Amino acid sequence: MPVLSLADAHALVAEALTRCGTAPDNAAAVARALVGAEAAGLPTHGIGRVPSYGAQVRAGKIDGRARPSVDRPRPAIVAVDAGHGFAYPALEAACAALPEVARAEGLAAAPIRRSHHCGAAGLVVESLAAQGLVALLFANAPAAMAPWGGTVPLFGTNPIAFACPLPGGDPIVIDLALSKVARGHIVAAQKRGEPIPEGWALDAAGRPTTDPDAALAGTMVPLGDAKGTALALMVELLAAGLTGGRFATEASSFLDTTGGPPSVGQLILALDPGAFAEGAVARFGLLAEAVEAQDGARLPGSRRLAARERARAEGLGIGDALLAEIEAV
Repeated sequence: MPVLSLADAHALVAEALTRCGTAPDNAAAVARALVGAEAAGLPTHGIGRVPSYGAQVRAGKIDGRARPSVDRPRPAIVAVDAGHGFAYPALEAACAALPEVARAEGLAAAPIRRSHHCGAAGLVVESLAAQGLVALLFANAPAAMAPWGGTVPLFGTNPIAFACPLPGGDPIVIDLALSKVARGHIVAAQKRGEPIPEGWALDAAGRPTTDPDAALAGTMVPLGDAKGTALALMVELLAAGLTGGRFATEASSFLDTTGGPPSVGQLILALDPGAFAEGAVARFGLLAEAVEAQDGARLPGSRRLAARERARAEGLGIGDALLAEIEAV
């Protein structure tokens, strides 16, 4: 298996997307996100997305040359229009503006519309927590989950991410899809020609399935059963209803060239801890220490940190088939 340094992996992704018609600065933003996810041990949001992304740029489903626009309709709001382009430049634009606004106002919100797949949402909030802010991200996605008791997909897998700064250390990062597993795991199993574990998905008739094709044509099993679908509804309302994005049932797939742009939404919230309570970050640290003091317990996000250190030291392994596919984009 070929092993690439992080810099070489970034160049591989950026050059492939540029060949497809993506503006170089946008291609660089996408490469930062995909390589960052791969390095953090999140391959379902990593380099394997390049062939699909490239095909969507060529088909016009993603506008590779779109420049996100930023507006300030109210003092605490940073409104971003992704322009039917990649989500990553829009997310970077939001994160560049949010810290100053959050420190001035105590809290800030960035609604993002006309967007696409947001990838590893934890990386976005982690970048804000590294600057001392508490951050949350809500993102909706094309329909993949039915309401509890139903069989017709109505909600996306709709990730929620949260990050919190700690005194003198790496932030806590929580990133979870509201399906039992991320849909990317089923796509990966389909590509490998392997079955999926029972309990991940249901077929179109609502029956448990281990066939990835049937799963992708059916619905994802929600995290926490009815509670997961309730949270997915909340995310649809926050990430699409509040931002002007399309609901899951209105959005086209992130995975193929069929249809027009998905035009989904994201919402990022950034809070300055000092505006809420004196010594808030120190208090965060006390709870983090209590978690880590228990044998076998760990803080969310710690595995990603270890994976990232390994990737920096050892590089990223990329399968021959995927490498050939990216080079042919």
